[in-house]
Amino acid sequence: MAQRDTRDTAHRAASLTARELASWQPQTGSADSDLVDELGTLVSRSRDLARNHGVASGAIQTITDNVVGTGLRLAATPDYRALGFDKTWADEWTRKTEALWRSWAETTDCDAAKSLNFHGLTTQVFRAGLLNGEALALPLWLPDRGGVFATTLQLIESDRLDTPPGKLNDKRLRGGVEVDRYGAPLAYWISKQHPGDMRWGVDRLNLTYERIPAQTRFGRRRVIHVHDKERTGQSRGKPLLASVMPLFKMLDHYEHSELQAAVVNAMIAAFVETPLDSESISEMFGGSVEDYIAARSDWKVRLQGGAIIPVFPGDKVSAFTPSRPNSGYGQFVENVLRHIGTGLNIPFELLMKDFSKTNYSSARAALMEAWRYFMGRRQWLATYWARPVYELWLEEAINKGLIEAPNFYENKALWTRCKWIGPGRGWIDPVKEAKASQLRLETGLSTLEDECAIQGLDWEEVLEQRAREQTKMRELGLAIQPIMPEPVADPSNSQPDTEPDHSPDEANTQTNTPV
Repeated sequence: MAQRDTRDTAHRAASLTARELASWQPQTGSADSDLVDELGTLVSRSRDLARNHGVASGAIQTITDNVVGTGLRLAATPDYRALGFDKTWADEWTRKTEALWRSWAETTDCDAAKSLNFHGLTTQVFRAGLLNGEALALPLWLPDRGGVFATTLQLIESDRLDTPPGKLNDKRLRGGVEVDRYGAPLAYWISKQHPGDMRWGVDRLNLTYERIPAQTRFGRRRVIHVHDKERTGQSRGKPLLASVMPLFKMLDHYEHSELQAAVVNAMIAAFVETPLDSESISEMFGGSVEDYIAARSDWKVRLQGGAIIPVFPGDKVSAFTPSRPNSGYGQFVENVLRHIGTGLNIPFELLMKDFSKTNYSSARAALMEAWRYFMGRRQWLATYWARPVYELWLEEAINKGLIEAPNFYENKALWTRCKWIGPGRGWIDPVKEAKASQLRLETGLSTLEDECAIQGLDWEEVLEQRAREQTKMRELGLAIQPIMPEPVADPSNSQPDTEPDHSPDEANTQTNTPV
């Protein structure tokens, strides 16, 4: 007789009576209702982990180094065809624009606080996005700073973005972000002091908030809010460590307990056991138990190499065999860290900087998977941070007549097209990967621009430097190496004109010999 199916739902995952699922009934809320009220706790715990847990701090630094590294370099790529220009004009325009950009971005003139250049600002924005889930910047117009450009950027801690006292979160105000009926941001409510500056006399309950419009009436950005949107209607960002915080905290407790136990075990060398009870002690020594304990305290036993240890009558010296660290400690910690690495989208080897247990193929596969994540984060950073800043700066440069851009506002998207070159991927085996790069170029599957970009280089700068080197080599009478050597013919593909000198058996023997 077939067993009757007692499931109460079509999907077992939706069962409310199954023993293993009955107590699992999470609430169904909107993106903001699930996040905004808990964001403060998530952010404070995320920062605490980054401050006090070495693996968490190292993971944040590893991701930052691979995504931002030495900085993002501008490669302006205006759509010259749609704008009605030719390639020669576009190349000249690009070189001039990039040179002017560097004069602003490589100095502290871009920072309202006069402390960081654009690379430093970018690093802070990205780290804030990892730790806090979001970053906030105010583009300011400060013409009295003495520089060529008045556009400057003021970074704001995301803690200052909040719904002010006296107002409630509703369908038009979410965590300090005021939106229209379509969800587009209209304004941001930002406190004039940091709510955590209580040591400096800031009253958290009486903070002063300012409503800053998202843009001016003529369309210039006044706020750059960089954050991920995991769900539709999400107004604030979520820290990267949110999903692995419990694992990090429990692992921290476990490692701390194991370390304490190991230290205590290491301090104990042996035990001295006595079979005497209190009555026997009194009869033998004619005193109280306290007198016996005091006598033992004055008696020093030291465990030294080759020493003979005298003991009280009936005493027995027992060696102490420590049980810590636990034999399964290393494997358990490794498994937990692998789960954490998966939650952070980086492989275990990169999380722990440990490639001792992997070979070339496995290491390359792991790093390639990580590189996809890093490139996605770099594109996200370029799209929502670097390009908006470039648009603000380019608008000022054009209005000042430093750069020619007819009909800029009508064709803004065409003029502001650009790429951002980040740090190179690096090589695991330089010989193999250099040959692979050469093969892609020879077969037309890649371009010199793409191959240089993978290594964090600008292809035009590479060619210009090679040209200067070749000119200098001609002056010195040195042999000139070609930029792209001709491919070497494969002898196995050529057909011999004469019969081979060896027999077919000898040929098979030679062919099957491993190299």
